[in-house]
Amino acid sequence: MATLDTAGTEFSTDVSPEEHAPPGMGPYELAWRRLKRNKVALAFGALFLVIVLMCLLAPVYAKHVAHTTPAENHVTDQVRVGGKLKDVVSTQGIPIGPTWHGRFFLGADSNGRDVAVRLLYGGRNSLEIGFIATFITMFTATILGIVSGYFRGWTDAVLGRVFDLIWAFPVVILGVALGVALAVGGLNLGLFQIKGNSLLVPAVIIGVVYIPYVAKPIRGQVLGLREREFIDAARAQGLGNGRIMLSEVMPNLASTIIVFIPLIIANAILLEAGLSYLGAGVQDPNPSWGTMISDGIRLIPSAIHLTFVPGLMLVLCVLGINVFGDGVRDALDPRAKVRIEH
Repeated sequence: MATLDTAGTEFSTDVSPEEHAPPGMGPYELAWRRLKRNKVALAFGALFLVIVLMCLLAPVYAKHVAHTTPAENHVTDQVRVGGKLKDVVSTQGIPIGPTWHGRFFLGADSNGRDVAVRLLYGGRNSLEIGFIATFITMFTATILGIVSGYFRGWTDAVLGRVFDLIWAFPVVILGVALGVALAVGGLNLGLFQIKGNSLLVPAVIIGVVYIPYVAKPIRGQVLGLREREFIDAARAQGLGNGRIMLSEVMPNLASTIIVFIPLIIANAILLEAGLSYLGAGVQDPNPSWGTMISDGIRLIPSAIHLTFVPGLMLVLCVLGINVFGDGVRDALDPRAKVRIEH
């Protein structure tokens, strides 16, 4: 906000949050205070946590409420709705819609499987793949980005070409190509093998294809950090390269890494859904939001709940983590103009 002094000169009274912060407040405590003031980000973060909790409780719901499993078929069964018995799957092959009761709360699919149960188990699989892929991406990209930016020279040249090679392919096309190849023969890493229908296959694929999208920004930041005075002081004290990267460079990348984590989680969940929809991600009999949407497409519009329910859950999950991630980014931005009252 601008105001006038006694001489009529305009000046700004907007100051950074650090000037309002108590003495001795650390950057992360300051970021937490900023984040607490962002009610929208906290609300969407809570939405994401609710979805995660619901998916974690999938076995409880399946056993004690729906009394079925995600793979159990009920094609010839009947369920009582409004006092009347109805076929779970009609003679025309149309599954029952939402009953809003314990069994088939969100209806059934064409094989007579409970959509609500498969939705929660599919969410577990999608979230598991997203978290594992994010760990692979962040761990590998952080190490390679730091090494590439710190040592430069031939190390940077080799790693840079590898990043460019992966970057050159659109993530969906590269993911489909790798997913189809690994779904047939699995993945043999020497010390252990991964079967083609394992959830680790799409997790590894997604984790690898997103590495350059994180490693390149980290490399660029390290290139600037290595020329700073505190790095020269560490070298003058006789610290080795490994010690400098671990104790001097890494802490200065913490904010960047924290901001990337929710972004990669959201993108990993979306990519998994896309790969599963195309048949290159999660394989039967494991459910996934992507596979549920793919299975339900052919029954539109007679059974629109088969695509609407998993699609809505996917949108809410990704939207929740994305908006919360934006809030975390704004909270960690030292140039944010948010007043802190204490």
